[in-house]
Amino acid sequence: MDFSLSQFLILGIATFALVGGLTPIMRKIALKVGAVDRPNLARKTQKEPVPYLGGVAISIGITVASFAALLYSDFSEETFSRALSVLLPAILISAMGLYDDLRGLEPWPRLVAQTIAGTAIAIYLIQNDILGQAFSNQFLNYAVTIFWIVGICNSINFFDNHDGGASGTVAVISVFLFAIAFNQGQLLVSALAVVTAGATLGFLIWNKSPAKIYMGDAGALFLGVIIAVLTIRLKPEVGPQWRSLSIPLLLMAVPILDTTTVVISRLSRGISPFTGGRDHLSHRLVRKGLSRRVTAYVLWGIAAAFGAVAFLACCVTSSLVVPAIYLAGAIWLVLLITFLRIPSTDQ
Repeated sequence: MDFSLSQFLILGIATFALVGGLTPIMRKIALKVGAVDRPNLARKTQKEPVPYLGGVAISIGITVASFAALLYSDFSEETFSRALSVLLPAILISAMGLYDDLRGLEPWPRLVAQTIAGTAIAIYLIQNDILGQAFSNQFLNYAVTIFWIVGICNSINFFDNHDGGASGTVAVISVFLFAIAFNQGQLLVSALAVVTAGATLGFLIWNKSPAKIYMGDAGALFLGVIIAVLTIRLKPEVGPQWRSLSIPLLLMAVPILDTTTVVISRLSRGISPFTGGRDHLSHRLVRKGLSRRVTAYVLWGIAAAFGAVAFLACCVTSSLVVPAIYLAGAIWLVLLITFLRIPSTDQ
């Protein structure tokens, strides 16, 4: 694959237009078949039923754009295999998410399916020596890779609880992911990142507050697999290793912050982390008086700030980079404590 910056931008814009055009079509289909999220639970924040199936538009858009780019540039067996190693598991997990959206599914079957997908991806990445940061211990490589894929997949799914929150944040993460990968010459990662950015921005047109459609589990799980794999495929040419390992954590800082806040909060209240609730970052910000739209902007802004530090850590040579990483870590901890101090419920 040999794309210039302008060609990558065209690819992103094309995906933006494709998903932006597909989403209202999927909205009409969802309304016709009754695939809607009804405000029938206390944790639901919308007042009217909102159609699902936005995730189908995202999945189709990213898949079509990715393989179209391969056909245009370099449809070799190697590039096809590497793209398929990301997209096929994402599609299968997305299909499971779609079933969950339409029929409902218990948490454990979903976790098992995600673990199987994560294991298959880990085997491919490690056996083909394309893991971004590998340890000297192979067992550790497999354990960390599977944990990261399953964890990020669930983290993005957890984070999809606010109009434009997840789609906008994933778009921000994807933009910085593209910038880092392009700077490092990782063109396949760059292509998938820019396609993901275009797709989520195209969907955001319809998902921003007040949302006209949701991505549902089908979209959140699909994006979770894509982002998880791309972040561990990053191979920044920086040292020491801890600095390289900090880059995926910085990119995913906001979804990880949300998941950590929710898990700690629920365990402290003696309830399952898989139980739904209005205790996410977005709910807490709204509880502090922010509007739904401003809440989304705040989440995007925090993600952009951590993304900027990730870019500095990878692509800038300066004595200030290491202090910036430490400062970002300290800020993340302060944010965690701050959000945990905001009441978990409306009572």
